[in-house]
Amino acid sequence: MNLNQIANNLNVICRHVGAFIKQEGENFDRSKIEQKGFNDLVSYVDKEAEQQLVEGLRKLLPEAGFITEEGTATTKGERFNWVIDPLDGTTNFTHGLPVHCVSVGLLDGDEVVVGTVYDPNRDECFWAYKDGGAYCNDTPIKVSDAPALKDSLIATGFPYYDFGLTQQYLQVLGSFMAKSHGIRRMGSAAIDLVYVACGRFEGFFEYNLNPWDVAGGAIIVKEAGGKLSKFTEDGDYVFGREIIASNRNVHSEMQQVVAEFWNQAQS
Repeated sequence: MNLNQIANNLNVICRHVGAFIKQEGENFDRSKIEQKGFNDLVSYVDKEAEQQLVEGLRKLLPEAGFITEEGTATTKGERFNWVIDPLDGTTNFTHGLPVHCVSVGLLDGDEVVVGTVYDPNRDECFWAYKDGGAYCNDTPIKVSDAPALKDSLIATGFPYYDFGLTQQYLQVLGSFMAKSHGIRRMGSAAIDLVYVACGRFEGFFEYNLNPWDVAGGAIIVKEAGGKLSKFTEDGDYVFGREIIASNRNVHSEMQQVVAEFWNQAQS
């Protein structure tokens, strides 16, 4: 399988869908927002974008199955599966905040081997494939070389429907504030991940994530020289619902800070 060719074709598909999202966002009617659950928003733009992705990806790799946020396609492939978030950052989109993206990863078994995250507002297409390096548009990217947490800018995502761990989460945020250059919350896990990959952030952590939130961005971080794990251990960060992504240098420090919160949460 030519992963380079698949990645380039995936980029074309994601750019096409991103153009649709940007166009619809210019005159988006907030009365068309639906709620899948508390604070879990969706719109016709999410659904149509996902349908366009599924149609394009079926042609690109007919044997692959799908893991999709909006349930447009649910057939699992024996070996290959596309993991799709058609509009990561839906809440930002519906409020007119230009921080959202298309995120797609290709699983070969349990391993992500191709990933694209396209930000239509900045026209930045982040992409990578296994052993092929990581890129923003046509430019190679790599993680920051900041040596320690005290030199780092950290990203996270805030809980938006499950608030049972709010106090512990505030404690870990306070710890990061005191030990780094600060905390940012962009509202899109895929954007956070690719910003780690290109050195804008040194690290990112979040919990209660879904595979479509992280699959596309995870391989881009990895191919850019970064490190990924669960909060306190290595493991399945795509399906494990929690992730730390870093420039590698600050990873152990981030795990130590998060462990304080996570150990309290589990007790």
